[in-house]
Amino acid sequence: MIRVLLADDDPLVRTGLKMMLRGADGMEVVGEAADGAQVAAAVREHEPDVVLMDIRMPVMDGLAATRALAQRDTPSPRVIVLTTFDEHRLVLEAMRAGAAGYLVKHSAPEEIVEAVRRAARGEPALSPSAARALIQHAATGPDDRSEHARRRLALLTPREREVAEAVAEGLSNTEIGVRLHLSVGTVKAHLSGALATLGLDNRVQLALLTHDARPRT
Repeated sequence: MIRVLLADDDPLVRTGLKMMLRGADGMEVVGEAADGAQVAAAVREHEPDVVLMDIRMPVMDGLAATRALAQRDTPSPRVIVLTTFDEHRLVLEAMRAGAAGYLVKHSAPEEIVEAVRRAARGEPALSPSAARALIQHAATGPDDRSEHARRRLALLTPREREVAEAVAEGLSNTEIGVRLHLSVGTVKAHLSGALATLGLDNRVQLALLTHDARPRT
């Protein structure tokens, strides 16, 4: 059962999401937060696997709440930013804050449900427009960012670097295992090692860093 926490200041949005997710197999809405400032306490109380997080909230916004969760000493839930704002800048800010996904609120219900499932599996959950924003970010940018990314990735073992490259291509753990002739458990171990070495929170951040390290054409 995937445990989901809803964080949105609009009670009508929370009600709609609750009805939608409760109709999905293997999903349970375990709690709600009406502001980002309430998220940390709600996570401690309900121990969700995934948080659907709005960005614009009155006291603490969703990006700040996501950063706060990423800085916890204990394991944190996967955060999917769910917002009306479809802006490239916000996509990148959310990923760097530690979000595992980014969706717009007008996404189809089945897309939101599948995104929750993907996030719970540790996979990225991005709307097409968010994915395009990351691709555009990877295709442009200053050379010093690329050099910094290359220096950081040099800290990885050769196998961890291969896994990182596959993650940057959007492959799942199963697909990476097939490509590299590894078990899924071994892929997860290499992925965890890479994240720990680089001080990253999730595979989306690893994909961004790997994209940054690639030579510009």
